[in-house]
Amino acid sequence: MHHLGRRSSDAIPEIRIGYIGGGSQGWAHTLINDLAQCTEIAGTVALYDVDYEAARKNAELGTQVTSRADADGDWTFDAVRDLSAALSGADIVICSIQDPPAETFVHDIDLPKQYGIHQPVADTVGPGGILRSMRAIPQYREIAATIREQCPDAWVLNYTNPMTVCTRTLYEEFPEIKAIGLCHEVFQTQELFADLATTHLDGVDAVDSDEIHVTVKGINHFTWIDEARWRGRDLYRFLDAELAARKPLADFDPGSMADASYWTNNYRVAFDLYDRFGCFPAAGDRHLVEFIPWYLELDDLEELHRWGIRFTPSEARLPADGPTPTERYLSGAETFELTESGEEAVDIIRALLGLEPLETHLNYPNQGQVANLPDGAIVETNALLTGDAVTPLTAGSLPRSIRSLVLTHVHNQETLVKAGFDGDLDRAFRVFLSDPVVTLEREAAESLFIELVEREREFLDAWDGENATILET
Repeated sequence: MHHLGRRSSDAIPEIRIGYIGGGSQGWAHTLINDLAQCTEIAGTVALYDVDYEAARKNAELGTQVTSRADADGDWTFDAVRDLSAALSGADIVICSIQDPPAETFVHDIDLPKQYGIHQPVADTVGPGGILRSMRAIPQYREIAATIREQCPDAWVLNYTNPMTVCTRTLYEEFPEIKAIGLCHEVFQTQELFADLATTHLDGVDAVDSDEIHVTVKGINHFTWIDEARWRGRDLYRFLDAELAARKPLADFDPGSMADASYWTNNYRVAFDLYDRFGCFPAAGDRHLVEFIPWYLELDDLEELHRWGIRFTPSEARLPADGPTPTERYLSGAETFELTESGEEAVDIIRALLGLEPLETHLNYPNQGQVANLPDGAIVETNALLTGDAVTPLTAGSLPRSIRSLVLTHVHNQETLVKAGFDGDLDRAFRVFLSDPVVTLEREAAESLFIELVEREREFLDAWDGENATILET
């Protein structure tokens, strides 16, 4: 059996982390924060990014933070210029990349909008999710191939969307890889159930959402919960009372969302789906509406406001002008405060090193944990992490009515990955046609797909445009 890391003289495991996307202004800062406070593991973080300067500045920030008096962790941060160097000898690989420039989001969101397809997120399914997948598949093939060469025994933690397609691509390229996909959405639903506990349980004033146990099943951003407990006490039974308290939607005030955050989540769609199907979805409303056609068929964009959702304009996805957060920290314009992030990456690493078991939800190839979804497909369920092992926990079957909705996306995602390995644009277009929110006539769907491909052609060079029938239309 492969043993992760090495032991220093004082028995603290020393590991090497290869960070792909090491110039990140989000995940990388969280990792620096958490490692600076971790005393049970030590080691080196190799930061790789296509923007080397961003990775170099994060390495400088990591060194600065971990050398402070209030930091207890013993870590070295290095920026490297190529992927192989980042992954050489790695015990843990973290992926949190932004696919080619954020400007591609402008095409993903604005072009479909011209055809009447309005996407609040556009990163998993729908036209935006499909194009993002098409850009990501070649990148993740390269990542998996380099892991096979440089660190085949490493555990890979993927945070990049589209989560399912990226994680599935890793396994398609390197079947023996040890990779998991990690997402926040279920944590937010645990917070909802914690609120229900304080509302409905007598004598309970506060509940830590970490103590909420839920049974999770589905695919990323379209995951479902059929059990929720706190210290053994059933919380699921309170959903009906909460549903009744939230009706009616007819009371919607068109102006009530005018100043709301683009990322607000009011669970209106989640409770509507619970009302329809009797099972509660564990994802934000902004994601859920993109998996199902009826919420986004709108005569007026403000109609979606009645569901507590605002459309995110493409410009909100672009990097802000001026210094980056890393640059502001390094210059002293802002202070990097050590906080309790609530992220699980370090806890997951500790579990995989055998320091302390952890049960959490994650994305992993289906081995029967969701009984009525295809084997091998990437599904999201609870799993137990122990020394160098991930054991997915049986979640049972999805209700038939929900399975039919989920299965459409499973088949589309599987087909898209296969198409990506063949560079087959015609097969990718068939996935595009099959997506539930693409309700266009065939001619309009062809026009939109072609326009998206042409606008993003420089990032789709792994796809065979020369022999694609769809581009001859």
